[in-house]
Amino acid sequence: MLKSSHRLAVLLHEGITGVQGKTGLTLLRYSPAQVVCAIDRSCSGQSLVELTGINRDLPIVDSIESALNYQPDVLAIGIAPSGGIVPDSWMAELQTAVAAGLSIVNGLHTPLATHPQLVNLLKPGQWIWDVRQEPQGLKIGTGSAKSLPCKRVLMVGTDMAIGKMSAALELQRTCERRGLKSKFIGTGQAGMMISGEGVALDAVRVDYAAGAIEQAVMLHGNDYELLVVEGQGSLLHPGSTATLPLIRGSQPTHLILLHKIGQETIRNCPDFKIPSLAEVVRLYEAVASCAGAFGTVKVVAIALNGGKLSDDVVQAEIDRVTTETGLPCTDAVRFGADVLLDAIIKS
Repeated sequence: MLKSSHRLAVLLHEGITGVQGKTGLTLLRYSPAQVVCAIDRSCSGQSLVELTGINRDLPIVDSIESALNYQPDVLAIGIAPSGGIVPDSWMAELQTAVAAGLSIVNGLHTPLATHPQLVNLLKPGQWIWDVRQEPQGLKIGTGSAKSLPCKRVLMVGTDMAIGKMSAALELQRTCERRGLKSKFIGTGQAGMMISGEGVALDAVRVDYAAGAIEQAVMLHGNDYELLVVEGQGSLLHPGSTATLPLIRGSQPTHLILLHKIGQETIRNCPDFKIPSLAEVVRLYEAVASCAGAFGTVKVVAIALNGGKLSDDVVQAEIDRVTTETGLPCTDAVRFGADVLLDAIIKS
């Protein structure tokens, strides 16, 4: 896992300002490691703070060779292209990194720990962590998590890639600051890179997906007051298969709904319109409760993704959504997650 002692370079070609850099940007914001630079040839030399709003004044360089000037010891692959395949054009850079002594954190589906072009370059002490692997010993889900004494908070959304993980990490930070005994359960590549454990849900065979989440939740549920489960996908997305096993496996006691301000349709499926947030709340509560079979499960708060909008515009939308839904609402990345935690505690 990544430790605070590691010096991390994040490979992000075309990802800082493009649509595939979610993993890398999350590492830049939340990684426990000391991030020393981002690598993105499309915006080399520009200001990371100005481009992303992330409050880390790091250099953006154009290549692995340039990154070596900042003495990293780990390279993390920070893009998430469609299909999760390592681009062929990156292999030479990965070889350069390993030959220079860097370990690799790989969140894509392409396995690198057995790749001959890389393995043959590894020296003692170097490693390659392929994050997307199916856990061992999986069984189908049984609903066992419902018996746990802890609160289980699941992030759900109106679409993919709208900030469910960031809101979950902000909620975990708030729990830690306020002295709650809580645990973040990573369910995707970036969440696992940050926490060091969890389930790469999209690497799990569908029959065992709920069981994999259940296994992770049961491992920690008796030791913490609150589990914060990273969300994946969306019930509204026609290509998403992740949300149902998360609901079934974690048996959530609370839901938090994520939405990106101004988004009216599913990003990659523009023919699919996002309903009103009040309707989406009812949808998630109905599915999570399963007509009462899973108990009563409520959306207790809404977290908005304000992107690069101004604080005034975001606050106005928070006020509007609160009025529309009757639920507490905030932008957790911008304003913190106290509103979310208060809603959980009070419910």
